[in-house]
Amino acid sequence: MEQPIRILSIDVGAGTQDIFLYESDRTPETCVKLVLPSQSQVVAARIREVTRCGRPLYLAGSLMGGGASSQAVLEHLQAGLPVYAAPEPARTLHNDLGRVRQLGVEICEEPPPGAEIVWMGDIDLAGLRQALGSFAVPLPSLFAVAVQDHGYLPDAGGREFRYEFLQSLLSRGGYLYEMVYREPPEYMIRMRATRRLLPGAVVMDTGAAAVLGSLCDPVVARAARETGAVLVNIGNMHTFGVAVRDQRVYGLFEHHTGGITPDILAHLVEELQHGRLTHQEVAASGGHGAAFDPAYGRAGSFDFVAVTGPNRWLARGLGYYEAAPFGDMMLTGAFGLVEGTLRLLQREGAAPRLPSLIDAGCSPG
Repeated sequence: MEQPIRILSIDVGAGTQDIFLYESDRTPETCVKLVLPSQSQVVAARIREVTRCGRPLYLAGSLMGGGASSQAVLEHLQAGLPVYAAPEPARTLHNDLGRVRQLGVEICEEPPPGAEIVWMGDIDLAGLRQALGSFAVPLPSLFAVAVQDHGYLPDAGGREFRYEFLQSLLSRGGYLYEMVYREPPEYMIRMRATRRLLPGAVVMDTGAAAVLGSLCDPVVARAARETGAVLVNIGNMHTFGVAVRDQRVYGLFEHHTGGITPDILAHLVEELQHGRLTHQEVAASGGHGAAFDPAYGRAGSFDFVAVTGPNRWLARGLGYYEAAPFGDMMLTGAFGLVEGTLRLLQREGAAPRLPSLIDAGCSPG
């Protein structure tokens, strides 16, 4: 009898980390699910406790997503308290360590005497093991993690790595289920930091994971298959939209959610639907850009629009469908991670006959 496939998928956001423990012998609705504060929020709370106690702070561990954690470090400095950091976690504040030093952070390999150590990193594997172990749920051997990575390489000048990455999604063929990595590009340093924390983990971009996961909603899957669809993930930090036919991306855009209003969102979606959106327009308004496949005009009408993500309320009143795969919008990215990982395992020949979460979502009953 074959052993069930078990995958722990973790969609790392700015506010939450959304966790789905996939087990192939259970229905997705009955698998273990957790929506927890993101590690950025957890680390920020720990830093603020050090600040409250008036102690020096030392950042150890790994590069991670900034946001709340970076803001807590700045508040510690503003309180007149010293901050020390190892080189890798220091890059959470800025990729350029010279800029980090200018903030007032001292870079050093070891914590000075008396400093309180706070561990940085997007994944707390020990914490997850303890939490699940309390309910007699062992960790699996397969991990899949989604993070949002701007990209960076030293001495690379003004290269816009995020846009380069978005373009690469199309140049790789544009298929959503292939947007997973064993070895991410060299410049995607946050993905690579995640792989160091979890050797062997599959990594994926949060936006790509979310739009792939939205196809587990049968209404979305049907529209994408029959006429093409625009799928938009409105996250806490970024809004990522794709024009999809079946599971292939023909056009995309990405903007910062802080710069999105309902009117701006409606404009971006309409221009994407008609193939008129330009990289220059999106970049000029503060976004990362837009890109199209040369075959866009022959792909479909893309009349149907579905949204997901914690800020999908921005689209209310626009008439867009709100995707809720397996009845759970918050796990959309985690579902996409599992689907991408299953397809990767299939391509690698690890298990030639694997189930599909998209098929499971579209099957009756």
